[in-house]
Amino acid sequence: MRAKKIVYIKQRVCLHFALCKPKAGCDGSILLDDTSSFTGEKNANPNRNSARGFDVVDNIKSAVENVCPGVVSCADILAIAARDSVEILGGPSWNVKLGRRDARTASQSAANNGIPAPTSNLNQLISRFSALGLSSRDLGSHIQREQHWRFLRSNKAKKLPKSNGLRGQQFGTLDVQTPTSFDNNYFKNLVNNRGLLHSDQQLFNGGSTDSIVSGYGNNPTSFNSDFASAMIKMGDISPLTGSSGEIRKNCRSVN
Repeated sequence: MRAKKIVYIKQRVCLHFALCKPKAGCDGSILLDDTSSFTGEKNANPNRNSARGFDVVDNIKSAVENVCPGVVSCADILAIAARDSVEILGGPSWNVKLGRRDARTASQSAANNGIPAPTSNLNQLISRFSALGLSSRDLGSHIQREQHWRFLRSNKAKKLPKSNGLRGQQFGTLDVQTPTSFDNNYFKNLVNNRGLLHSDQQLFNGGSTDSIVSGYGNNPTSFNSDFASAMIKMGDISPLTGSSGEIRKNCRSVN
């Protein structure tokens, strides 16, 4: 049960990451189910079999609506849950900016084009993050996350767990040493050429981000600080505010 709980906790960070990566910004679009008028983002290539735990968001939204209906957006719930999840795992905290509103539509093509593929090289990763106003240091400080086995890089030196404690679910963690904690072992793995995904190992592969990875591997305090800063910056990506969008009653569908 603890392994399942930790995956759901980590998934709040993943959903916030996926929520803010497409060009539409941090607007709760990933939470929308498909409709007759649009195909949503849940089954986009980067999210299919990876973005999970939507039922947890449903439960949070239901509880919030019972107390203060029509006030807190689904986008803000994800931003807060991402922060709280990191804290629960032993990581840093940060002040979450609030006031985001929810999108009335979603775009699978935006998700496909906006979220960097696990096969990306370093230049592609830097370029994509830069287009969103994020630096190489923001790129370097991204968090460990669960990924489907089909994205794994070939690495005979790495012994991978069969199911990460989840029967019937073939997912892997980017840090097999301490998968249920927020720490800097992920970066130590990269230095030792033990990155799980091709895109992750690109961060330490003779390129411009090698020094960042080495620094985080040696200094967890620096990583924690930069991670919190990067999460704040990511949460600022093109949010809907004011009269734009809406405050959804149900995170899976528009009002």
